[in-house]
Amino acid sequence: MNKIVSKSKLKKIAEYDPSDIGLLNNNLFSLPFTVEESDVVVIPMPWEVTVSYRAGAGRGPSTMLNASSQVDLYDEDIKDAWKSGIAMLPISSYWLKKNNQLREKAKKCIDHLERGGSTHDAKLHDLYAEINEGGCELNEYVERESLKWLKQGKSVCVLGGEHSVPLGFMRALAKFYPNYSMLHLDAHADLRKAYEGFEFSHASIQYNATQIKQIDQFVQVGIRDYSEQEADRIQNSKGRVIAFTDRDIKRKIYEGTSWKELCIAIIEPLSKNVYISFDIDALDPSLCPHTGTPVPGGLEFEQVFYLIEIIVKSGRKIIGFDLCEVAPSKNDDWDSIVGVRALYRLASLMMKSQGKV
Repeated sequence: MNKIVSKSKLKKIAEYDPSDIGLLNNNLFSLPFTVEESDVVVIPMPWEVTVSYRAGAGRGPSTMLNASSQVDLYDEDIKDAWKSGIAMLPISSYWLKKNNQLREKAKKCIDHLERGGSTHDAKLHDLYAEINEGGCELNEYVERESLKWLKQGKSVCVLGGEHSVPLGFMRALAKFYPNYSMLHLDAHADLRKAYEGFEFSHASIQYNATQIKQIDQFVQVGIRDYSEQEADRIQNSKGRVIAFTDRDIKRKIYEGTSWKELCIAIIEPLSKNVYISFDIDALDPSLCPHTGTPVPGGLEFEQVFYLIEIIVKSGRKIIGFDLCEVAPSKNDDWDSIVGVRALYRLASLMMKSQGKV
């Protein structure tokens, strides 16, 4: 696909050596391009207000930015992906502050519930109102920011933070495409309605997404920790939500079905335009040991990207993605090291599906 490249960007490409040391230039992957020069725009959301168990996802965007300077940009399948440019917007001090304020209030609600309290107790009314209002504000911001860059022809992704953050992006895409499908990679079904009283809970992202009528199909992969209520929602969705659980995947592999055959079956329901929602806990916990709610089992790194490669080879278009719940510990960046490499592969494959590389 031919595209107009500015003289400034061409000059930077000519002068940049991707085999050299990664510079600490505050750019994702130490690339030399501005956001305006890059084909992929990453919207970072340092938000973990509703996490149910372990915190840390709010630091994911900043620690992945730091780890990205150590990523070698050569890809044996898409050798010059870096030339298109992947740039992250500055991490917002406003959202960092808002997250910290509301997280403390959410913890009070969760602690109250875990001691046997109810979401309807009067003492929590104002807290829930403020937290849910904050979620609305975040969704509006992400939708507005996504639309801004989509209108400029950029490929967009949202980088969490907890898994609630991409809802605004999903809504923005619904204004660009009359219909699209969702590939949801996760250990959890995320089909709970207003989990723990939070309308925009990390555990409710897929439930909230099902309210977007333009999303015609949900295909969930790697699910292995979900409630009876969520199982009922899947079964009663009339085929709109299809789950390939981790147990079912593993049993089929143990009985002789190849991963290629399973990938073909997984992508078959997906329509031409595909959105990928990737919670890092879809992976084996050895690859994301500090994520908020890790679950035994899961997918290997190359398993995930083989599946996404099959989508691209099928001629489907990846119209956007989110990557969420990367939660490094204070003394271990392993989760970010894995997460930022997933980010680079996702961005490269999205651009390939769109004809940009």
